[in-house]
Amino acid sequence: MAEKAGEVEVINVRQMTTEDIEPVMWVERASFTVPWPKETFLEEIEYNPYATYFLIEENDSVIGYCGVWFVFEEAHITNLAIHPVFRGRKYGKTLLQEVMKEAKQRGVLQMTLEVRVTNTTAQHMYRSFGFKPGLIKNSYYPDNGEDALVMWVNL
Repeated sequence: MAEKAGEVEVINVRQMTTEDIEPVMWVERASFTVPWPKETFLEEIEYNPYATYFLIEENDSVIGYCGVWFVFEEAHITNLAIHPVFRGRKYGKTLLQEVMKEAKQRGVLQMTLEVRVTNTTAQHMYRSFGFKPGLIKNSYYPDNGEDALVMWVNL
């Protein structure tokens, strides 16, 4: 729980359900130039046995999410977004901390992700959790052909 200007903010991290797709789309559209369609989130939640999506809420309102594929002893973060209005308040760190805690509880030994080579803010956050840079995936992002930096951490 955090307090700000006399108001109490209640922060909660929980698993996403299909009922959460609309508020997640609010975050998705504000965060990415090529947002995933609703159907992709629905398919991930309902039909992908490896996928788990987590939400971070402030006062019961979704402000961010993180998708993870748990495959045996490895986890791959598919996406992590905090709505731009809420960035800079360490919500991304809170969310990632909870996701990594869940991964450890599931017996995950290594976690990976891709991040834009120009997104140094996100890279800095990932490094603070022990993620290390690996290879570059050329022309990974469809909106502008930007390269992705693959990062990984041993848990």
